[in-house]
Amino acid sequence: MIKLIAALGNPGPEYQASRHNAAWQLVEYFSFFEDLNWQKKFNGEFTEARLGGEKVFIILPLTFMNRSGKSVSALSKFYKIEPDEILVVHDDLELDFGLVGFKQGGGLGGHNGLRSITSALGTKDFNRFRIGISRPEHKDVTSYVLGSFSQEEQKELPLLFESGADILEENIGIDFDELDMKIRKIRIL
Repeated sequence: MIKLIAALGNPGPEYQASRHNAAWQLVEYFSFFEDLNWQKKFNGEFTEARLGGEKVFIILPLTFMNRSGKSVSALSKFYKIEPDEILVVHDDLELDFGLVGFKQGGGLGGHNGLRSITSALGTKDFNRFRIGISRPEHKDVTSYVLGSFSQEEQKELPLLFESGADILEENIGIDFDELDMKIRKIRIL
């Protein structure tokens, strides 16, 4: 059972529309977003929500991506949430733009937010909801993930985020040990 959703991103207006903040952008499309009461604590902004009849915490770490683990770890320790009860929502270079999907554990794919969480929790065995941003054609990954989506992609973002948020909400109660192949990768666009 998922008890914590950690959406990764970077604070500040210069990063707000970046690919690396896709998770923060997706959270704004939750059907219940307007009803959330955000508080600043645990090095982030967090709130409680009810999903699938269960209480779930949602946190947006404000530590910058490379230190996301500090925020996730603080909240999970305070509320005694185990790593396998955490769902990390993040951008993913290895998924094409327009794809989303669930994953249990696994590698870090060079993602500094995942690396920080792994270090803070002492395990890679947390769950993920990945938002595909595609790999850049050029080698400068940092500029790519910190940059804005292309104009063509920006036109499709509302559908991507709305559909992704719906998929996440509908499947929040899934048993990650029996993860259905059809929700490992879902093409939205």
